[in-house]
Amino acid sequence: MPAVTQQYPTKPVLIIEPFGTGGGPDLLARTLAQQLSKLWGQPVTVENVPGAGATAGPAQVAKSPPDGYTLLLTTSAQAYSAVFSKSLPYDPLKDFIPIVPLSSQPYVLVAGNSAGITTVGELIAAAKAKPGERTCGSAGFGTGTHVGVAKFNLAAGINTVHVPAGPADSNADTIANVISGRITYYLAPISLALPHIRDGTLVALGVSTARCSTLLPEVPTIAEAGVAGFNFPIWYGVWAPAGTPAGVVDKLVKDIGYVLAGRDLRDWLAKHGGEPMNMTQPEFARFVLSESESAAQIIKAAEIKP
Repeated sequence: MPAVTQQYPTKPVLIIEPFGTGGGPDLLARTLAQQLSKLWGQPVTVENVPGAGATAGPAQVAKSPPDGYTLLLTTSAQAYSAVFSKSLPYDPLKDFIPIVPLSSQPYVLVAGNSAGITTVGELIAAAKAKPGERTCGSAGFGTGTHVGVAKFNLAAGINTVHVPAGPADSNADTIANVISGRITYYLAPISLALPHIRDGTLVALGVSTARCSTLLPEVPTIAEAGVAGFNFPIWYGVWAPAGTPAGVVDKLVKDIGYVLAGRDLRDWLAKHGGEPMNMTQPEFARFVLSESESAAQIIKAAEIKP
């Protein structure tokens, strides 16, 4: 292994996070950065680059030098957005190297308290009563919130109007629109929805995975609430720009894996409702491709034009 790879990192490392402050990716990025900084003896900082449907951050990483000093920490949106690659200034699959998966957890399906909807069944009934009038939100085209709500609509047999986030909006802005009533329902990251569920402005209808969330143990799964077989987690991972030297990739895989196996990060993930994802780097690369293909099938079935 070249000496430069053995010594990596020899200067500060930047992690780009594309969803904005306070959400799951941001919190996880900052926790991971803290642990890596301890391990490496180098500053590891997080920069929030939200906007453009969570594609502004990846666009910045894609054009960064492929040397391991600018990394991307994002969600399953990285795989799903590949379906919309023709409209992006980068290719989510070809312009990045998947490094390591970090964690998986549910979304929570929420409605605003003002909507008067308290269960998944009531939501489906309301949507079927007025086809094409109810609205569903997302963080933008090709994000996990978009693909997930399209999958939910297909499984529930409902037709609603998709209201994507604006170019400069974040998940928090979409949640605000649900609370205000502009958007009827949203498949939201739990970390962002939880404070509003607790204060009563959002109603938790169901979680999106096959198992209930430790953060919302009283909330049924969407499958238990009437949409049989529904399962759609949000997952997180780290990517580097294409062309990053293999030795640097190997060291990132090894060191991030070491941090993930440590008690501090394991306990943090459990506290935030996350479950570890154990994959080798090649397995993660294949998983990302498979998830992109699955998203393409959902988008096609929903008749959404990429």
